[in-house]
Amino acid sequence: MASFERRIPEGDNRERDICADCGYVAYQNPKVVVGTVVVHDDKVLMCRRAIEPRRGFWTLPAGYMELGETLEEGAAREAKEEALADIAIDGVLGVFSIARIGQVQVIFRGRFANSAEPRFDAGEESLEVALFAWDDIPWAEVAFPSVHWALNAWHDGGQGILGAPAGNPSNDPRGVHRLVPPPASTEGEVAL
Repeated sequence: MASFERRIPEGDNRERDICADCGYVAYQNPKVVVGTVVVHDDKVLMCRRAIEPRRGFWTLPAGYMELGETLEEGAAREAKEEALADIAIDGVLGVFSIARIGQVQVIFRGRFANSAEPRFDAGEESLEVALFAWDDIPWAEVAFPSVHWALNAWHDGGQGILGAPAGNPSNDPRGVHRLVPPPASTEGEVAL
């Protein structure tokens, strides 16, 4: 069994786990999350999580990329797994850095592959799935700050041609702040 020790490898500037026997460096790098703001008739597809973290809270169909797939393939797979939805990707909506948990999130804007008959249902990781108009999004029950950011990027960008992807909000450029629940008296607004 290999024995790892913490030290700075030659030519590096950070401590890493290094095998004391062979010198193998076990790098730990951020994980890539892919997802989609799926839009139909000015409503967005959201999934109520059936898994931790944040079980019971609403999110976008999204998750970790798998080896051997493109960003777009991963986002489409996640929509199929979580919402049983076949989607078409329009382009990159936002790229968000969540430094505190080592994630980079690439969120697309998309639509149902068959917009005449959109089909969706809860997959294994979802308790329920629904389409929400902007004013009906259950903001106090949204699972993660980055879901707020992506929804706001979609709302602010409209349905036209996608411009440069949105990024972290200026008050949280490294994605280190946790979501602050909105005040009870403010209906429909988002506090970050």
